[in-house]
Amino acid sequence: MSTPQQKVMVQKPLICSGHSRPVPFLAYSPKTEEGFFLVSACLDGKPMLRDGVTGDWIGTFEGHKGAVWSAQLNSHATRAVTGSADYTAKVWNALSGEELHSFEHKRIVKTVDFSPDGLHVVTGGQEELLRVFDMEKVEAEPRIMKGHNKPIRQALWGPDPNSIVSAAHDNIKVWDVRSDSAVRSVELEGAVTSIEFSTNSDFITVTVGKEVQFYNKKTFELQNRFKLGLELNSSSLNIDTGRFVAGGSDGWVRVHDFATGKELEVHKGHHGPVHCIRFSSDFETYASGSEDGTIRLWQSVIKTYGLWQMTGQEDKEGVKEGKEGVKEVKEGVKEGKEGVKEVKDLKEAKEGGEESNKSPKNNHHENQSN
Repeated sequence: MSTPQQKVMVQKPLICSGHSRPVPFLAYSPKTEEGFFLVSACLDGKPMLRDGVTGDWIGTFEGHKGAVWSAQLNSHATRAVTGSADYTAKVWNALSGEELHSFEHKRIVKTVDFSPDGLHVVTGGQEELLRVFDMEKVEAEPRIMKGHNKPIRQALWGPDPNSIVSAAHDNIKVWDVRSDSAVRSVELEGAVTSIEFSTNSDFITVTVGKEVQFYNKKTFELQNRFKLGLELNSSSLNIDTGRFVAGGSDGWVRVHDFATGKELEVHKGHHGPVHCIRFSSDFETYASGSEDGTIRLWQSVIKTYGLWQMTGQEDKEGVKEGKEGVKEVKEGVKEGKEGVKEVKDLKEAKEGGEESNKSPKNNHHENQSN
């Protein structure tokens, strides 16, 4: 008996093209009077600014002479800062694209961030130290914080303007900017690939090895951890929906339940590892950046929003299975008809006396050969 095919809603991500090499990092600005914005770093050396809702390209910051590993916007989305393999961190006017300042380093700059008030910039990278630059005294020497013994993967200014969190290999440090010293150090069981301060919860989300770990913002005590079974590069939390998203080596974007870690959704689309993933400022969407040079925007909940297209589509696998089932039934009917034919032929042979001249052994052999 046939059953009607189930209709499913298929999410179609928005694809933001323009980069020509892998996208290692992306970040959203907070909400502003003009909306919110998305900035992306790229190994092609050309970080880009986009509309945070639609992903539409706004502009490209041109001036680096090497790969750009990190990019951030200030709280008003009027300034951008980028870190590059050309040994510089640059500050830009996000409205005009003009380069405002260029801070020289001795090695590759892998991470940058603005302080909450936008008056300072922190940088880190292969020098294994943090630099803090004063945006009101750009010619002054930066303050330096030492303590890591590995290249610094990421550094973020905390919600507290006096604290910075940095990650270097398997170690995370919390710094007091007033004393330029580390006040807490956390040793982990693998290399940290991403840290995020959740803007709608009290958690810090840390991606380390194959795990996503959640720490309390104030105490940095571990609250929960989930092992996902693949090498991860980035994760992001939306506490309002009780979900977190993660991306890694297989190129798929996964959605998990925050309470249990259960995998809820898998989105396929990228053609290479996912290097970075972040929820948007309104948490309606999340963006993923990949080795394939694209950024894809996904909806947290499928609905009419921005430029999204949703289609009612038959479940292709279900249709395929249904067709295979029909084929099997037809083959069964065919075999049944052949069986009936063989019975009729045998009956006619018996009635014709043909079987009387054959031994039981020969008859069994012939039936096997048929």
